[in-house]
Amino acid sequence: MAGRLLSIGECMVELMQAEGDFLRKGYAGDTFNTAYYARLFLPKDWSVDYFTAVGTDTVSDEMLAFIEKTGVGTGYIRRVEGRSPGLYMIHLKDGERSFSYWRSVSAAKTLADDADHLRATIEASDIVVFSGITLAILAPTAAETLLLELRRAKAAGKLVVFDPNIRPRLWNDKQYMLETISAGARASSLIMPSFDDEAVHFGDADIAATIARYRGLGVGNIVVKDGAKGVTLSFAERPETFVPSARVERIVDTTSAGDSFNGAFLARYAADGDPQAAATFAASIAANVIQHHGALVPKDKLTA
Repeated sequence: MAGRLLSIGECMVELMQAEGDFLRKGYAGDTFNTAYYARLFLPKDWSVDYFTAVGTDTVSDEMLAFIEKTGVGTGYIRRVEGRSPGLYMIHLKDGERSFSYWRSVSAAKTLADDADHLRATIEASDIVVFSGITLAILAPTAAETLLLELRRAKAAGKLVVFDPNIRPRLWNDKQYMLETISAGARASSLIMPSFDDEAVHFGDADIAATIARYRGLGVGNIVVKDGAKGVTLSFAERPETFVPSARVERIVDTTSAGDSFNGAFLARYAADGDPQAAATFAASIAANVIQHHGALVPKDKLTA
């Protein structure tokens, strides 16, 4: 069955270390990475679109051209005069990553400013994906505009997917962060949290506590990612299931580990509706991704 997946958030210019003192330019961001991997593995009769805002500058033109080249649609993306995409640099040490960011004039911060356009874009989609980073970059009024439309989409029966992806440095206030992440969960029908984030920021003692808390917020389907330990699935009307992680020969770059899992999971889940098979497939793809450099790994380097 054909459909459309829409991913909402911020795509940034990515700089990463290359040979010598050179830097390699790319484009990435959590929800765009998810869209990229969903596009790789969804059936051809599905379309994948990205929703954000970019500037009218050359960097924005190049970013849009890159997104389109990956097969992800850009037709809904807003252009904002006087703004530009954000930029980040990856620092790697023993396969683990840290980041430096430049995003003060990021156009993506205005993605919810045109509420009518936002509503029409969401209404045209079957699966809608967003993250805690999507919410974090928005002003409180804009975040509420987005959440209103996502609640409307959930009520209409769309699959609204949320990865809390908690990044405290993006939030000015911890309590507001926790309240907004919880509001994002309430607007969702499928949530894909990382347990280490939930334990640190919400104080969850174990995965069962994370599942119970999100169940209490009205989330019907929950995928808790726990790094190398595996994934726990709690789906309505199905028994709770554990899926182990896939074997990794050598970790090269953990950038996009969770995003690639999300995209591959949603692609398989949209195709056959089996969360356990989707998680097994996604774990294999994520294991492949972290054995390569960069957020976006070509399909011919990925095996499941």
